[in-house]
Amino acid sequence: MVGVFIITSALVYAAYASAAACPRLPNPLPTVDGLPSIPTLPDPWTFFDGTPLRSPADWACRREEVLTLVQQYFYGYYPDHSKEERVHASRNGTTLNISVSVGNRTGTFNATLTFPNGTTRFRPVPVMINTGGVNETVFLGSGVALATFDVDSVAADSTTPGGAFWDLYSGEDIGVLTAWAWGYHRIMDAIIDKVPEIDPQRFGVTGCSRWGKAALAAGIFDERVALSIPMSSGLEGIGPWRFFFEEDGANEMIQNIFGYAPYWSTSRLGQFVPNVTNLPFDAHLHAALVAPRAIVWDEGEIDYWTNPEGEASVTFPAAHAVYEWLGAGDRVGVAIRPGDHCDISGYTNIQDFMNKIFFNEKITRNYSDISPYTPYTEAFPWINDAPGK
Repeated sequence: MVGVFIITSALVYAAYASAAACPRLPNPLPTVDGLPSIPTLPDPWTFFDGTPLRSPADWACRREEVLTLVQQYFYGYYPDHSKEERVHASRNGTTLNISVSVGNRTGTFNATLTFPNGTTRFRPVPVMINTGGVNETVFLGSGVALATFDVDSVAADSTTPGGAFWDLYSGEDIGVLTAWAWGYHRIMDAIIDKVPEIDPQRFGVTGCSRWGKAALAAGIFDERVALSIPMSSGLEGIGPWRFFFEEDGANEMIQNIFGYAPYWSTSRLGQFVPNVTNLPFDAHLHAALVAPRAIVWDEGEIDYWTNPEGEASVTFPAAHAVYEWLGAGDRVGVAIRPGDHCDISGYTNIQDFMNKIFFNEKITRNYSDISPYTPYTEAFPWINDAPGK
């Protein structure tokens, strides 16, 4: 029998402050010319209107505000589920068939399940939803199932729309990264409905390079994701928008990423070429949007295009400060290795962190160690000013 259920919200918020108590963003939001130039990473402890946060209790409001800002200027707006998006799931062995309807439009795609030995409905396991190319031994050997999907079946990696997402949302100014994130989420829906062998409290998402950017978006837009693992994600992922460390060639910057893949983001991101300092957020806030849920990212030291030094010396200390302030400092990590882009060894690099989150294992590795780099303190002059410290 095909399962049917209605998705009413992209996000599940816990203990959020009432919207009436939160500072309000301008409506409409300003264009790039109406935004201030901020040369450092934007202060996570100051609202858009300049009001300081008073305590971690205000983070719910600040998170909601940043979530709006990243959708307005970068991701595009995650689909409005008040349109009664309906997810139909069926299972044929290890194949999940997913059909999503909005009104009279329907989009379909599949995911393939792979289970570790000993998995049963009476002993459900975590799952890592992924886009393929992972080190399966790391996950299956740790007792983590895999749910693998073809991103192009969700949204074509192209300026020409195609795939299930665009069958539903054709013409919307939404980036393909958001569309791919939506694909991760619909797989979660199908797993909850049809796969009792998987524990829905232990969903993970991963991908590498452009799919690492998508995995980060998946973690941001759905709080059912317990662990986000964006691998070698670079700009539009964990790489900072404002700070670059060029070695043996330039890092990826807004002018080239928007030049060769403008469809990954909303068209509004183009306003910030080359005015990137006008963005009211940076990658530390991308990671902080996941907080206090867990996130770890992997980076190769010679993967210069994705700005490994920036991810380690700029993004990590700034994101870690927010996690610490929220009492979750051990739930954010960085894993640096010798090597280049999307090296398969990266999955071994994050394995201990994953096992800590999914299985509460005690580990000895320090995932706050950013060596061989050091914190680039000029990027975050506000880091010691957290309210309540």
